[in-house]
Amino acid sequence: MRYGRLGASGLKVSRICLGMMSYGSPNWQPWVLSEDDARVHVKKALDLGVNFFDTADVYSIGVSEEITGRLLRDVPRDDVVIATKVYFPMGDRPNQRGLSKKHITHAIDASLKRLGLDYVDLYQIHRLDPYTPMEELLDALDGVVRAGKALYIGASSMYAWQFMKMLAHQRANGLAQFRSMQDHYNLIYREEEREMLPLCESEGVGVIPWSPLARGFLAGNRKREGGGESKRAASDAVAAMYREDDFDVVDAVRAIAERRGVPMAQIAIAWMLSKSAISAPIIGATKVSHIEDAVAAVEIALEPDEIAALEAPYKPHAVLGHTYGDAAEEMARRRRAAQQQRA
Repeated sequence: MRYGRLGASGLKVSRICLGMMSYGSPNWQPWVLSEDDARVHVKKALDLGVNFFDTADVYSIGVSEEITGRLLRDVPRDDVVIATKVYFPMGDRPNQRGLSKKHITHAIDASLKRLGLDYVDLYQIHRLDPYTPMEELLDALDGVVRAGKALYIGASSMYAWQFMKMLAHQRANGLAQFRSMQDHYNLIYREEEREMLPLCESEGVGVIPWSPLARGFLAGNRKREGGGESKRAASDAVAAMYREDDFDVVDAVRAIAERRGVPMAQIAIAWMLSKSAISAPIIGATKVSHIEDAVAAVEIALEPDEIAALEAPYKPHAVLGHTYGDAAEEMARRRRAAQQQRA
């Protein structure tokens, strides 16, 4: 494993981050794995040198955080970097969602309790709340850091102008500054290259992309005629964001993978790691081999002509992954379904 700083911060993270959304309760999503499976995966990740783990309160409605905390409890605290997120609905009442000072204040305490921690290394806003004033949410995050409940703060999918506006406010008012951006970025969706990635690199913000394999698309888990080979490929609503002509990119990945004799996932991740703005892609794993492929990709150095071949088929996309209402409603639907099945 190789390690690098999270942007311009002093925090050292493995070049691969294990996303913990895959572990929790299948009542939330059918592809989510049990704690027993998670234990095997987390051990493999630790054995391979991964020290960076990312979860969120909304994943399996808190169960992912609970599992993350239990599985990392016996690891020396200074050996791991634990991140979680806040924004999506955690209940039906009006203050159980969003980025109000009230919700953030309650949400960080609830996350720490589920994780069994005194602090998290990185506390992130899962989306940008259009109903909470910027000044309020930034003040609330600063309070979390000053209280010692988080060491660093980060953000997720939004427009670059929105992010720069918040960074400027933080600096002008002496508030804790965002140290990471968790955005939607992969070979199929490269719109972040226009503004967000250059902005983050310029401002010393580490980029930790979500869906680096496009929900398995870039690993060859989908078919042109529809559906896929895995439960997630066949059922994940987010995967519907991708288009028919995106298969041209997949074909380019497949060609280079076959030439090198490695899995497609390794090529797709190696391409991402070749981008200077990227600190660590967040890998979702439902098989041990997914973790092994991600770690192996760290050692692959793609040639300039290979990078050019991978990027050549790309077609511009509409913005994907920023939406507030649709994403919030989808998370709320999952939460209600999980609660009904538990009942």
